[in-house]
Amino acid sequence: MRPLLNLLWGLGVLAAAVCPAYPQKSKPASEGPITLVITFKDGHQQTFSMSNVARVEYLGATEAYLSPQYFLGQWEFGDGSGGTFRITLESSGEASRTLGASHGIWTVEGNEARINWDDGWHDALRKIGEAHEKLAYAPGTTFSDQPENVTNARKLSSCQLPGCKK
Repeated sequence: MRPLLNLLWGLGVLAAAVCPAYPQKSKPASEGPITLVITFKDGHQQTFSMSNVARVEYLGATEAYLSPQYFLGQWEFGDGSGGTFRITLESSGEASRTLGASHGIWTVEGNEARINWDDGWHDALRKIGEAHEKLAYAPGTTFSDQPENVTNARKLSSCQLPGCKK
């Protein structure tokens, strides 16, 4: 029973870190008990009533990970030719840029945002100490291959939604 509770606690912490980046309508308490839904890598889900959960632990976590919320907003990068371009990461998982194919999809893996662009290029945005960098990977390569180029990154804003107050 203890390993199950440990797993539930860990998944709860992970869910709490990820949930702020994906806005959802809140459910009134009158609609039923609060539940924890775990979605596994193979796609199946398991639901637990929070009234049955005493504690959730995440074992093996030796460092804090950045949530998707950290990467939301507009970022500026060097283009390798003395100019700059911008990438916007939205809470929907959509990405846009002002250079090349303008549409992409992004996710967070470990401590980096990974963007897959419609033209086959893919970028990784990493926090290095207090700074950030963007690594660009050519079509046909993976994020574990050598990047084509690495540039400094600068966050311009977290507020890209209509009506957002900066």
